[in-house]
Amino acid sequence: MKIIITGGTGLIGTELTQTLSRECHQLTSLVREVKPASPGAVKFMRWDVERGEIEHASGLEAHDAVIHLAGESVAEGRWTEERKRRIRDSRVKGTRLLVETLARLNKPPKLFLSASAIGFYGADRRDETLTEESTPGGDFLATVCCEWEAEAMCARDFGARVVLLRTGIVLNPHGGALAKMLPVFKMGLGGKLGNGRQFMSWISLADQISAIRFALANDTLCSAINLTAPRPVTNAEFTQTLSRVLSRPAIFRVPPVALRLALGEMAATVLGSVRVLPAKLEAAGYIFEFPELQNALRHFDFAARR
Repeated sequence: MKIIITGGTGLIGTELTQTLSRECHQLTSLVREVKPASPGAVKFMRWDVERGEIEHASGLEAHDAVIHLAGESVAEGRWTEERKRRIRDSRVKGTRLLVETLARLNKPPKLFLSASAIGFYGADRRDETLTEESTPGGDFLATVCCEWEAEAMCARDFGARVVLLRTGIVLNPHGGALAKMLPVFKMGLGGKLGNGRQFMSWISLADQISAIRFALANDTLCSAINLTAPRPVTNAEFTQTLSRVLSRPAIFRVPPVALRLALGEMAATVLGSVRVLPAKLEAAGYIFEFPELQNALRHFDFAARR
């Protein structure tokens, strides 16, 4: 397949690009800065969301699919008003720019996979079991996700099958949330956050990549799908499991007030409970390689370095 990819340098995008390249797909990666050409199956094109520009956009003609993963990280630094603007614009304006550009092509792609997040459901839904049919939340991230998804769904206007990838906490020791936790847990200083009863909806990076490839190939999947493992765990369970896998104690507790002081508004996403199930993905026949947290963690080589 000829595939356009954005966000190809992030945690998910890097792994996905390598996987698709090994499978001999032809990739066109939209990046902010084009680096000197290197051997391989990836062609790079420059885009600038702030300016609303995609250079040489005619080069996107006659591709089969788009995997749109770009968006500023929500986990780097406090959510100032400027940070919140960048988080929203990178997703909403970036998706709008991409869809509008593709719509002007003579042969636009017939498949548009767009990143989203389980933040769609809000920061705290307690013990409620959430599927793709559940209602959205009303906080900042939920609002961003709703607008983000609405822009992606406009790709249906040029005949594309649209799949919204509502992703949970992606586990990999070399990036994302787990990488931030590991140094503390390895020193035996880990512990639960708040009361630890909040649900964490996670997915291994391996299943994240496999599920995206599954969505590429499965014509029955459309609209939103939850990319989370079928067995979410509480924060206390996550803490106990990680400490057991690392053979380190995890007796400390981070009080909610400390998290709110350190993270501000973003603390709600850490202390909130979101129990999300991959109902549509499993109904379509996807089989998880790592449905259980302990097996997912034991699969990692925590001593390895990239």
